[in-house]
Amino acid sequence: MEEAKSDAQAIELEIAALIPADVVANVVQKPEGTLFSCDDAQHRWKGLTTVALVPGTDVEMIVKGVEAQMADDDRFEMRSWVDPAGEYTVQLTSPETAANFIFGEGTEEGTIDIDSGSECFTLPEGVYPGGKF
Repeated sequence: MEEAKSDAQAIELEIAALIPADVVANVVQKPEGTLFSCDDAQHRWKGLTTVALVPGTDVEMIVKGVEAQMADDDRFEMRSWVDPAGEYTVQLTSPETAANFIFGEGTEEGTIDIDSGSECFTLPEGVYPGGKF
């Protein structure tokens, strides 16, 4: 479980690092996430990193720039769409582990949220899947 979490958090930060430093006001990675069921036996860790951008930055242009930089990364299959709020969103999915990362304009204006879902894993015996991890 800890390895799946640390792997997902590392990729969240890897994606954040692709945003040009001159438009980044700050990067906040939540230290805890939650567990979601993959199937009857396994779970995945879900986390979030938020990148606040310098006021006036074109968020969609930055998201598309990160997408272009990730296009040749053979660790992931990529798809993108415009969500119901009109925001451009990108999803990276590992064909090997099904770990996935979704990034686009955040819930706060002028931010980019990077949501992660780790590969599926079996919880250690006696670990209750509710709460924060």
